[in-house]
Amino acid sequence: MHLDSLQLAGLVKLVLTGPDGEIKDTREIKNLVTTRGKEYITNRMIGTADGVMTHMGVGTSTQAAAAGDTALVAQLSGRSLTSFTATKVQDSTLNDSIDYVCAFGTGDWVGAITEAGIFNASSAGVMLCRTTFSAINKATGDTLTITWRVKTTAS
Repeated sequence: MHLDSLQLAGLVKLVLTGPDGEIKDTREIKNLVTTRGKEYITNRMIGTADGVMTHMGVGTSTQAAAAGDTALVAQLSGRSLTSFTATKVQDSTLNDSIDYVCAFGTGDWVGAITEAGIFNASSAGVMLCRTTFSAINKATGDTLTITWRVKTTAS
């Protein structure tokens, strides 16, 4: 892999599980690494960026993700740390990836969501990635688990 052709790609997996443990909905969606997110990664490489990515937020906007996005358009409640993990993985093509996993459970919102993002703070901070999707309707007792893989690839 030539580092001069390094790119970032992402895939978001959404799994909605009912209170009985049955999967009600599952989807995989491509995401957008924002311009500010790419700048953040460069700054981390030279040691000038603040904090690691630690939070995931969800919202209700259907406005398409754009490179210049710096926040969710219509974020619901606060950003969650519930069951949040980040794990470095390496696939068979030697591309490095980071998986971010967050579970929004029964104590979180009820209703439809249509956007999600990854951040380095509970408020403000840098949004690394954003994605939008057709509505997922979370009912009382449901858990929505979002697994977000950010992967380096060679073009």
